[in-house]
Amino acid sequence: MGARLGSTAQNALEVARFGGFDTDEDASPCEVVTEQRVYRLRHYFPDAAGGPVMLLVPPLMITAEVYDISSRVSAVKVLHDLGVDPWVVDFGAPEREPGGLERNISDHVLAVSDAVDRIRKATGRDVHLAGYSQGGMFVYQAAAYRRSDGIESIVTFGSPADTSRGLPFGLPGWLASEGVERIPDRVLGGFAVPGWVTRLGFQVLSPVKSVRSRVDFILQLHDRERLAQRERQRRFLEREGWVSWPGPALAEFLRQFIQHNRMLTGGFVIGDRLVTLADITCPVLTFVGEVDEIAPPPMVRGIRRAAPRAQVYEASLRAGHFGLVVGGLAIAQTWPAVASWALWREGEDELPEIVAPVAGDEEAETADLPGGPAGYGLQLAAGIGTSAARSALRTAARVARGSRQLTGEAAQNLPRLARLERIQSDTRMSMGLLLDEQARRRPGEVFFLYQGRGHTHDAARRRIDAVVRGLIHIGVRHGDAVGVLMGTRPTALALVAALSRLGAVAVLLRPDGDPAAEARLSGITRVIADPEHAAEAAKLDGVQGYLLGGAGRGDRGTLMDMERIDPARVELPGWYRPNPGRAGDLAFVVFRGDGEHLRASRITNRRWALSAFGTASSAALSPSDTVYSITPLQHPSALLMSLGGAVAGGARLALAGGSAAVPGGEPSPHRDIDPEAFWDEARRYGVTVASYTWTLLRDLVNAPPNPAERHHAIRLFIGSGMPRGLWRRVEERFAPARVLEFYASTEGEAVLVNLSGKKPGSLGRPLPGSAEVRLARYDLENGRLAEGPDGFAVRCEPGEIGMLLARVRPSAAGSASRVVRGVFRPEDAWTITGDLFRRDADGDYWLVGREAELIGTAEGIVPPGPIRDALGDLPYVDTVAVYGIPAGDTELAAAAVSLRDAEETVKAIDLTEALLRVEPELRPALVRVVDEVPVTAGRRLWTAPLREEGVPAAGDGLTYYRDRSGAYRPLTETARRRLLRGAAARETRSRASHRR
Repeated sequence: MGARLGSTAQNALEVARFGGFDTDEDASPCEVVTEQRVYRLRHYFPDAAGGPVMLLVPPLMITAEVYDISSRVSAVKVLHDLGVDPWVVDFGAPEREPGGLERNISDHVLAVSDAVDRIRKATGRDVHLAGYSQGGMFVYQAAAYRRSDGIESIVTFGSPADTSRGLPFGLPGWLASEGVERIPDRVLGGFAVPGWVTRLGFQVLSPVKSVRSRVDFILQLHDRERLAQRERQRRFLEREGWVSWPGPALAEFLRQFIQHNRMLTGGFVIGDRLVTLADITCPVLTFVGEVDEIAPPPMVRGIRRAAPRAQVYEASLRAGHFGLVVGGLAIAQTWPAVASWALWREGEDELPEIVAPVAGDEEAETADLPGGPAGYGLQLAAGIGTSAARSALRTAARVARGSRQLTGEAAQNLPRLARLERIQSDTRMSMGLLLDEQARRRPGEVFFLYQGRGHTHDAARRRIDAVVRGLIHIGVRHGDAVGVLMGTRPTALALVAALSRLGAVAVLLRPDGDPAAEARLSGITRVIADPEHAAEAAKLDGVQGYLLGGAGRGDRGTLMDMERIDPARVELPGWYRPNPGRAGDLAFVVFRGDGEHLRASRITNRRWALSAFGTASSAALSPSDTVYSITPLQHPSALLMSLGGAVAGGARLALAGGSAAVPGGEPSPHRDIDPEAFWDEARRYGVTVASYTWTLLRDLVNAPPNPAERHHAIRLFIGSGMPRGLWRRVEERFAPARVLEFYASTEGEAVLVNLSGKKPGSLGRPLPGSAEVRLARYDLENGRLAEGPDGFAVRCEPGEIGMLLARVRPSAAGSASRVVRGVFRPEDAWTITGDLFRRDADGDYWLVGREAELIGTAEGIVPPGPIRDALGDLPYVDTVAVYGIPAGDTELAAAAVSLRDAEETVKAIDLTEALLRVEPELRPALVRVVDEVPVTAGRRLWTAPLREEGVPAAGDGLTYYRDRSGAYRPLTETARRRLLRGAAARETRSRASHRR
């Protein structure tokens, strides 16, 4: 006993004086192949190199020695002994490296990518890329950045890919995301985290094991030989293995991967490129610690959702975070399995027994742990389980999480709605103002994304300021109308924002429309074009043209080049004040229709803000969201919803480029968008909210399954005009994403939104802050409001078709269109929207048709909505168009349907039963099957070609008529003649009746 006490005292004194025992263990032999600004590249056992090449990447807060702690605990030695050629990235200790504490995430990822290139050049082999903890995250990011080029496989150990699944030790994800949101960028990135703080944090997250380790050490102080076997490992984990975490890297890590979870969703920025793990195509082997409190299994298993194109394999071990790579279990199981994996990939070994492929969404078997990781830790200490307590905690957490989400959304949306309510005609409000607010709040955050590049708020602000000075130089002043003739590009966005900041009016000409007619209609005297549309701008009569964008590229043409204006030499005039626009001021002019139906829509700052805040509130947009705009900026959906919602909600805006973008403009036959390009950009940008118009998503729904759509991050499709049948198909295919359908009146400030999504086809209820709306009975024959005995309009009962009216604010009554006064009481003022609705018993509104779409049959006026919905509910119908066929002075109501599958056939009985839900007087006289229903470039149904074709020839088996009993039958020549004669005869009787 005395000898034992003496040994204990002697060993304790040595530990106190020197921090531990001197074990005389040497590190594995290595050479530093290259030394770069951010890293050194070590090659272990260089004199005996051969076999598969593996590059090991450490996490930020731990030194590269984690892979070679001692001769007994050395990953590189095990790999070498089993035939693998090990290399290691060494980031050093940032606190001791020049500029080390200024490094960001991109620096480390690009360093890993550079190391891969150097190893490939030196060995002639592709590289197995492996990383532990955050080092594994670097591995994922580098492989995605390279799109797997030169990567034979990926191996990670306890590396999170989905932080939405909670935080270490069961803490809820919102605790970090909401906490990070409240810390300013300058504070978050302004200091480094010392190594001792990180070490303490890891010990706190695994307190039982930390205490147990210390107790074991003290109890065995008498046995120097036994302690020496683990001494290097103990000293590494307790002191020597920890280094500082650079402030910029910490800020970027917390913002991009904790707060916004972009490892899962994609859209994080490396260098100046947007990256998504969906670009990983090489095999992935992920090691999961079943009792890992720091990277719990659900976080690690997120890789199968984040990288849908990769074949994922899993090895699940009964280990904690450190135990996966350090210690006896790692030496006995982890590293031999890694070596076997690399050799198997070379065709030289079998797949390790502990490794299993993950098929689809299933998870590899995990041992049941009493009470989960926390319970397992307690069991180690005291031998008791806590499964009941954990179950109760999980239940409480689920309730709290749901309440927290609702509370968070309310806290986010209430200030937006309150601000919207406070906007009066003289309130300062504009796009430029909101952009400036966002730039001040988060200057270093990405504002918009285009063609694989991210542009920060600060960079966008500088570009906008430069364009403002250019506009002042050419004579543009507050209130001037300036034409914008550009495709979708960053310069177009900067120009529109600059005009708003100046208080001028952006007249958005459609490149695929008729710019000359639109210029005449709007009366502009200046137009600014990009190089692709400069020639068109030069042809506009009486309009001075200017060129902006594409500096230094190609022929600049004859227009004055605004890129040659030096902003620094433009003196700001005394009258200039940034963002002078008031809510009642005209801000934008957009166009719809073509030819004789060409119309200009004038949008005030208030109208824009109404859509912007309404979209942000309804979609609960936040800085974690990326809003994807497929339509060009001159399309109202892009200007009002995508751009407006992103700016008001602080979200990122992704502008579709190339074949994913949909042009706007004149009608055309059906033009596909490329689903491959859509999903590629959706993944790369980290899209969570995608916009649509009309039937735009039809191509996406009908396309074959795309690997990138598996586990996509899109939570909402937002837009207007989606047919009910397509709506259901979108939600079925892309679940859990749902459709958020809006209605915004062309005239007035009425905005409806279907927030619940429970009634596909319904346009929901009025958005708080928008104009009050009412349905009034409407005389369709004479085009006027129906009046009651007292001379006032009559409000519609539930289920009754009526005209939607929007209340007009007194200050706007003079400038509003189609204003009627004294409608429901003396002196009130309402705008006739021109849109017919029904309101159901729950208070939800259903669009029946627009005035321009009404069909004047001999029996009366037929709106298209009920027919479109009824036929669209048939499971084999793809698209439905309802239109009128001229028949004398009246029309025949007709419907054209295209089918989802060309092999399908329409059954007459199906048409009859589907249309029984429509009032008899509103049913179509004809239903025909067509290969494609024409749509405009903006995907709106285009009925003019169908109308011009008239009544189809009989006998083709593709056209059906309604007989006297109301049933639908294949059209015969006799029925066709009777149909045309009957229309003329009914019109004659109708005229005679009117004369009497």
